[in-house]
Amino acid sequence: MAMNRADAPELLQEQVSSMLLQPLEAQSVVLAAGPKVFDSASPLRIPTLVGSGTPAVVGESEQIPDDFSAEFGEIRLMPESRKSIKSITRYSNELARQSIVGLDAVLKARMVNDISQMLDDQLLAGDGTNDSITGILHQDGTQSAAFDASEPDAVLDAQALLSAAEVTANRLLVNGTDFITLRKAKDGNGRYLLESDLTRDATYRLFGVPVTVSNKIPAGTAILADFSSVAVVRDTAPSVKILDQRYAEFDQQAIRVTTRWDLGLLRPEAVVIMGGDGGTGGE
Repeated sequence: MAMNRADAPELLQEQVSSMLLQPLEAQSVVLAAGPKVFDSASPLRIPTLVGSGTPAVVGESEQIPDDFSAEFGEIRLMPESRKSIKSITRYSNELARQSIVGLDAVLKARMVNDISQMLDDQLLAGDGTNDSITGILHQDGTQSAAFDASEPDAVLDAQALLSAAEVTANRLLVNGTDFITLRKAKDGNGRYLLESDLTRDATYRLFGVPVTVSNKIPAGTAILADFSSVAVVRDTAPSVKILDQRYAEFDQQAIRVTTRWDLGLLRPEAVVIMGGDGGTGGE
């Protein structure tokens, strides 16, 4: 990524992918949890199965009942009014000339960190106001459970709710303060309940479920979910552009980043909001 070119190019999609999207997928708590990601710049309608009939037991040459019916719904994401996440990072031409290689790395890290922080804040706790993203904590139809980090059995109670919905959790998201409280919990033999999995970059697990820390979640609140039931829509045209004339009077250049996302739940019952207000959907 050349920082001192005379023109102001729009970076190629391949460059944007390696520079922004791939690192973002690794650093974002929500994106790294394994949601279903859809690429769309326009409104997206995702069908969902709301209910269905019961198959019949049919013998040889017997008529198959034709009254089996399925009821479908849909979730609508990425409306035209959905706003983007945008940022401009300025830097001096002297810095661009004197430290090209190091500046590339620093700016890339800064952009990815800033956007991943904002994106996680929106995907987890966004309230949907002013055409912004409605995050997981404010989605309708989620299940509710109590949460006390000093009583890890609360996680088992939440797992029971998911089991009743025939869902297996693949991630527990907790605040950093609650994580430390869980980290101190021990069984009757003095062994820590929160186990570290050294084969997976020291990932911690509680009752077999990977635990991820995010301070975008309020203390006293946790999310236990099957993240494959979370749909994230990513605009197919994220933009990273070098602005070499906008701040010419300051002898500066800038990088402008715009990216647009949305989130919905394919199966709201696959998400349990623990503690807090129990989510907007409730039971």
